[in-house]
Amino acid sequence: MSSENHKKDNLFLVGLVVSMFCWGLSWTSGKIMAGYGNPLNITLYRFFVTFISLFIIVFFTGEKLSILKKGFVDLTCASALIALYTYLFFKGLSLGKAGAGGVLVTTLNPIISYVIMLVYAKKKPGKYEIIGLVIGLAAGAFLLQIWNNWHKIWHSGNSYFVMATFTWAFLSLFTARSGRYGSPIAFSLWMYGLCTILIAFISDYHESIEVFKRIDIVFGLNLFFSSTITTALATTFFFVATSRLGAGKASTFIFLVPFSAALGSWIFLKEVPEIHTIIGGVLGILAVYMINRK
Repeated sequence: MSSENHKKDNLFLVGLVVSMFCWGLSWTSGKIMAGYGNPLNITLYRFFVTFISLFIIVFFTGEKLSILKKGFVDLTCASALIALYTYLFFKGLSLGKAGAGGVLVTTLNPIISYVIMLVYAKKKPGKYEIIGLVIGLAAGAFLLQIWNNWHKIWHSGNSYFVMATFTWAFLSLFTARSGRYGSPIAFSLWMYGLCTILIAFISDYHESIEVFKRIDIVFGLNLFFSSTITTALATTFFFVATSRLGAGKASTFIFLVPFSAALGSWIFLKEVPEIHTIIGGVLGILAVYMINRK
């Protein structure tokens, strides 16, 4: 690998760390926004603002809006998957606990994504990658306190969270190919546009109007952070990174999300993290380091 490519990969790694911390803080932001109405309708606003934000980004960066026709199938599949992920996510929240779901999704996701990538690429993991995945499983065990809650893992909304995790893992495979069809940013723009339309069909129109009437400065700031910072910038950067580093390796950075989510809740919601969360977060960071050691 050339020195120039090595520097670019290092920038991608730093950008992924920042993006994952934004994802973690989005749980705090989402918890605040959830009090304003039906989560699905709030998601509609989130993705609509995301689409507008991405359009502005594409306009100022001079990226081409077009993608190749052969990418339409992947674009449609990615849009359907992210819409399905959102539905499963909020369906799980309606039945289970948000904290348990957030930990379950963000600890299982990188493991499932990486394993699916290995199977898809017919590739055997290296020594450090195996060690990283094992450490990642240990991180998930600590974050879930599996020694106390193993019998509750599949209860209530957790089954929906697990399905959401698999959905996101397959979504990463489609976004990893986005660079083949044009700009990954343009791919994300049209993906969120289609996703907004899909969610509009399944959301409650009257409830969406009621949510709009309840919007205030707190909701507006959190909507901006959730839509523009977290989704338009951080999530799009993640999709760009998957096209550069591969879906499996980029997805391992999701191990950082539970730790940053706990940190954000501690700072903004005064939810003091427990010792098992701290240990799990540190192990998650170590797992990312081991998998990306080369």
